[in-house]
Amino acid sequence: MKIYVSNLSFNVQDEELLNLFTPFGAVASAKVITDRETGRSRGFGFVEMEDDNAAQEAMQQLDKTSVDNRSIGVSEARPKSDRSFGNSPFKSDNGGYNKRKW
Repeated sequence: MKIYVSNLSFNVQDEELLNLFTPFGAVASAKVITDRETGRSRGFGFVEMEDDNAAQEAMQQLDKTSVDNRSIGVSEARPKSDRSFGNSPFKSDNGGYNKRKW
């Protein structure tokens, strides 16, 4: 099960996130998401746990707990949604770049 962890301190690293969930069961991966340009934490991360029961227990026990003086949010990760760009001239369904239909 994939778990979403929000409101992380910018000081929390992957290893600390892993260590936070390890007492509840086997952790397949733990990743703090970082900004592509600066490399700085974006304040959230994802943890994958092999056992769904252990993951549920971890979510219940860790949600709203304090980590590095911040109250974290822990919940089941939702699937990534398709991004919509509205009326972008870069969409392929409107005839190409900046093409207007008058």
